[in-house]
Amino acid sequence: MMMLVLLASVAVADVFRMKLHKMPRRKVHMKARYEMTARTKDGDDTIIIKDYENAQYYGDISVGTPGQSMTVIFDTGSSNLWVPNKKPFLSSHSTYDHSASSTYVANGTTFAIEYGSGPVSGYYSRDDVEVGDITIDDYLFAEVNDTSGLGASYFLGKFDGILGLAWPSISVDNVKTPLQAMVDQDLLDENVFAFSLGDEEDGELVLGGVDETKYDGDFAYVPLSSMTYWEVALDDVIMNDASITTATKAIVDSGTSLLTGPTSEVAALADSLGAKAVGSTGEYLISCNADAPDLSFKLGGELYTLAFEDYIIDDEGECILAILGMDIPEPAGPLWILGDVFMRKFYVKFDYDGQQIGIATAK
Repeated sequence: MMMLVLLASVAVADVFRMKLHKMPRRKVHMKARYEMTARTKDGDDTIIIKDYENAQYYGDISVGTPGQSMTVIFDTGSSNLWVPNKKPFLSSHSTYDHSASSTYVANGTTFAIEYGSGPVSGYYSRDDVEVGDITIDDYLFAEVNDTSGLGASYFLGKFDGILGLAWPSISVDNVKTPLQAMVDQDLLDENVFAFSLGDEEDGELVLGGVDETKYDGDFAYVPLSSMTYWEVALDDVIMNDASITTATKAIVDSGTSLLTGPTSEVAALADSLGAKAVGSTGEYLISCNADAPDLSFKLGGELYTLAFEDYIIDDEGECILAILGMDIPEPAGPLWILGDVFMRKFYVKFDYDGQQIGIATAK
């Protein structure tokens, strides 16, 4: 598996292509907990967010004037932008210093999220934020001075902050999302974005359009079933011509590297493939040469099929099933999360105005 780092951006009209570069992921980072409960400080709102240990999409933004560069996760599973203003002890993270910016405007409202392992907190500020060649003027974001809630994954990780690309309804404190701000400031030719993630080649994030060289055929569109995450109705999950799920929802999420599904269903799938559980990590080892069937997800009446080599990770000759069990309680769940295992095989267009996703076969 690979981490991706934004290297450069090219603007064509109001379409911004940003090249992504892959970085090897250390084996220790394969273990992840995807679900945490986050609560605003006053306790009124609870949302589900994920551990970012396995998130794949990393890229540079700059904040302030002159711009201060830092690396963020482009995450379709959350809706806020936060950057650190305090460096964890002995870490190599970049930080934002508002005193060095001529466009900084103080706000000071407390920002706080409570993770299972501890808090992430700070306060809100306003400043200009540049993403590729797009500048969001006077944007309200969070300066974070306590990142202990992200634990070792943050201390060891390549990212400094998180830029959420999900919907306003899950934005902490109802802060305007980065994507919503781009739309409101008329910064995009088309209010869409798209990821491509190749196995061997560099990847790409496009804001304001799509890259027609990255996919074959036409997009098949699936309407969103919830304006929270990029969530759609799940018609079925099929293996060996048989349905293997009772879940009726799926989320396409760039912040999750693998596939996840209800624990009992993933366990049954793994057992049918002869995969062996690795302790209590939620991972399954499987023979790299297993004669395993295709795995298909039915969305919007269309089948999207992953071959065996698509849903395993070959890590130094040891193969791991790229599917983890995760139980999300009602009413949010049960559901499947289609992370970068799915997004490597399929080019996904996230359509803000159309409230839908478009899926095409990636080249």
